[in-house]
Amino acid sequence: MNYSSAFETLFLFFLFGGFALKYYLDCREIRCIRENRGKVPEAFAEKITLEAHQKAADYSIENVRFGELSRLVSLGLTLILTVGGLLQIIYLMTTGWLGNTILAQVVIILLIGFISGLIDLPFSWYQTFKIEAKYGFNTTTPARFIKDTLMSAALSIVLGVPIVSLILWLWNVSGPYWWVWAWAAYMLFNVIILWLYPAVIAPLFNKFSPLPDGELKDRLESLLSRIGFSSRGLYSMDASKRSAKGNAYMTGFGKNKRIVLFDTLMNKLTPEETETVLAHELGHYKLNHIYKMLAFSCVFSLLFFWLLSVLADCQWFYEGLGVNLIQGASHGTALVLFSIAVPVFMFPLAPLSSYFSRKHEFEADAFAVKYSNGHALISALVKLFSDNASTLTPDPVYSAFYSSHPDAAIRIQAIEEAEKAKAASH
Repeated sequence: MNYSSAFETLFLFFLFGGFALKYYLDCREIRCIRENRGKVPEAFAEKITLEAHQKAADYSIENVRFGELSRLVSLGLTLILTVGGLLQIIYLMTTGWLGNTILAQVVIILLIGFISGLIDLPFSWYQTFKIEAKYGFNTTTPARFIKDTLMSAALSIVLGVPIVSLILWLWNVSGPYWWVWAWAAYMLFNVIILWLYPAVIAPLFNKFSPLPDGELKDRLESLLSRIGFSSRGLYSMDASKRSAKGNAYMTGFGKNKRIVLFDTLMNKLTPEETETVLAHELGHYKLNHIYKMLAFSCVFSLLFFWLLSVLADCQWFYEGLGVNLIQGASHGTALVLFSIAVPVFMFPLAPLSSYFSRKHEFEADAFAVKYSNGHALISALVKLFSDNASTLTPDPVYSAFYSSHPDAAIRIQAIEEAEKAKAASH
């Protein structure tokens, strides 16, 4: 049996099958939004204007359509890299120039990253300066966009090259169980990045200022005290210099946690509404969602490293994806091919990941109701749905695959029920 041909056929089946499935989901989403564009859903009739509802519908449809174009280009790049032979050419040129060294493997990975980033750049530019600007969300400038792009690229190289080099070195010297050591190094690297991000990495892109004294700070500190949550402080971030959208998040872990509020969020919400949004974010930590996701990541990354170790020794894996290892083993090429193939085969499992994410969101909402005002949380979410132009009428099948948060109507209904249960218990 020709395993190379069989694997190539299987890969192409999943690649084109996934592309067709995503297009089908897009059509469902667009049809559902269009059918409901003319009327605000009953649950939001008194909360959101028809104009805001239609803006969200148009914005959502345009993003879905733009995503289809981006996906088509991504499909073309995948085919060119693999069965089209571009990765084969890069492999031969790099190893021919640098030999079959770790440096050569790193260069292969960097070249693929550069090509991918170069192709993504015009899409990112159009998304920012055409679509986001059209709907009033973009506040960044071309100069800042270019600066952010260059800084992100530099950061990826500064952080990525050492960990990739270490993994490749361990692959060479650690014997058949190299993947265990590589996984351990990878997880340690991620922990270090999580620790450094709040104080070292994030300030490279945004300015963080301690929350000023006043009603909002008093409310949030009271909330932290009620919940029993300690952090390195409450901060405001100058998100408005890039986007008009509001958000809040927590970053870091252990004693290095920071609570960050977008300045756009504080401008849109009342102090009580902001308190409920923070209560929701705190719920993710207090309910151990963050650590559950880290544990999940640990298990699956270990599984992926093991699978990589198996496939990297199979000639059919390379040949099925258009690479003939004339110069001998190429761990960098194996990493690139693995990173291309895994998402293709994993997409059918997307609803499972989305389900658990939505489950965590429901739990965090219930936590927020317990420690704050559920009606204020609903008011905050409605404002965010409206201001961020989030569609109120998504297709349920589309949401099952893509939505990390519950649909608006379902989410608000759950909060209302939690608030009623809270009132009944008092």
